Amino acid sequence: MSYFDYEGKQIYYEIIGEGKPLMLLHGNTSSSKLFSQLLPLYTDFQVILMDFLGYGQSTRLAEFPTELWKFEANQTIALLEYLKMKDVHIVGTSGGAWVALNVALLRPDLVATVTADSFDGRTLHEGFEESLVAERAAAAKNSQAAQFYQWMIGEDWQTIVKKDTDSMVRLIHSGKPLFVAALKTLQCPLLLTATLNDGMIRSTIKEEYQAIIEEVPQAECHLFESPGHPAIGTNAEEVAEAIKRFISENS
Repeated sequence: MSYFDYEGKQIYYEIIGEGKPLMLLHGNTSSSKLFSQLLPLYTDFQVILMDFLGYGQSTRLAEFPTELWKFEANQTIALLEYLKMKDVHIVGTSGGAWVALNVALLRPDLVATVTADSFDGRTLHEGFEESLVAERAAAAKNSQAAQFYQWMIGEDWQTIVKKDTDSMVRLIHSGKPLFVAALKTLQCPLLLTATLNDGMIRSTIKEEYQAIIEEVPQAECHLFESPGHPAIGTNAEEVAEAIKRFISENS
């Protein structure tokens, strides 16, 4: 197991394989374990995994900051600097998609491409807070969901889920932008992926992704019919093929 120091705290990371660097970023209430069963689909790459602070095998936080995704983007940048890596292809899923985009906006010199998977887009849709709180409450009472959280996060998953939920609610109420800069300033190619039937993102994701494509100079999207969240897991082989094609065409 490998760790690096970030502001006096320990962030867990792992590097697997050889090839072009491909960083996979997990979303909220998750960890790098999310990708463990997907790794055989990305054997042509040098895969970089990390657990953001507060999750998985990284140091716990007393409270998650309101602008969590920007905070996690800075962690990601710190790891890439620590590893002395550039021209990295970053895939962020769910909350990790906002992280990946913020990394590219903050440090375009480090990023070759971004794939943003299964996220709401430029804003959080109306009713996001109510859906989030209801989904988290229901999951806490579901034995399968509880087992998933425990496997992903650890024995303290209930505390972590609450801190994460509180952070998201504060973000919504703050009205702060989700990105450090306008998406139209993104300098690298962008691939948007999602399923057309994902109960955890906006129902109008096709229209939202199309609006992003019109705003971002080098952007495209690939939507999948099979339902579930996130697409990188529920449509694993199809998403992997889309990502590999996208990287090949933009390398």
